[in-house]
Amino acid sequence: MFRCYIFDLDGTLIDSLEDLADASNWVLRQSGLPTHPTDAYRYFVGDGAYKLAERMLPENMRESGVVADYKARFDQRYNGHYLDKTRPYPGILELLDHLRGQGARLAVLSNKPDVFVQKLCAQIFGEGFFDAVCGQRDGIAKKPAPDGVFAILKELAAKPEETLFIGDSNVDIQTARNAGLQSAGACWGFRGREELEKAGACFLADSPAELERL
Repeated sequence: MFRCYIFDLDGTLIDSLEDLADASNWVLRQSGLPTHPTDAYRYFVGDGAYKLAERMLPENMRESGVVADYKARFDQRYNGHYLDKTRPYPGILELLDHLRGQGARLAVLSNKPDVFVQKLCAQIFGEGFFDAVCGQRDGIAKKPAPDGVFAILKELAAKPEETLFIGDSNVDIQTARNAGLQSAGACWGFRGREELEKAGACFLADSPAELERL
């Protein structure tokens, strides 16, 4: 029986794709650079803001200094627009309430910069709703490294064998494997069932309600 649940954020708990795409494309337009369809950002996000900036730029502009500059521009734009269209996926609030009702510990682990992860979790779900929240921060290697998982397990005094990691991408499934956890693929998210199946998710769910039943 699982007693602790660690969730990815974007594409798992919240549908933030349009706000991420809108902020990225706004930055590109300001420089006269080509923009991308919203769906393209399903594969640009998931590895942190630096990789998002790198992937949205033309290949001939992907040197580290330029990428860092565009990441800073993205952060500034996104900071004022991260809740324009972002909402929890249908059924997520019910799933979380069900798990809390069972006495489970709930945590969030994301490769999004920690400042945004903290703001989103507090403003969408409520201050202190999760027992632990960890975004990309200094001193903790980003997913798929298991460092963030280990930090959360230590903070919550949770055992790996009693913890389930839930995410929407192969990075999340790899993270769970690297940390010795079982994993559940959120097929409703950015990447879809095929990627999660290939990554070797222990469980697959097409909706939060299905995950609750599982």
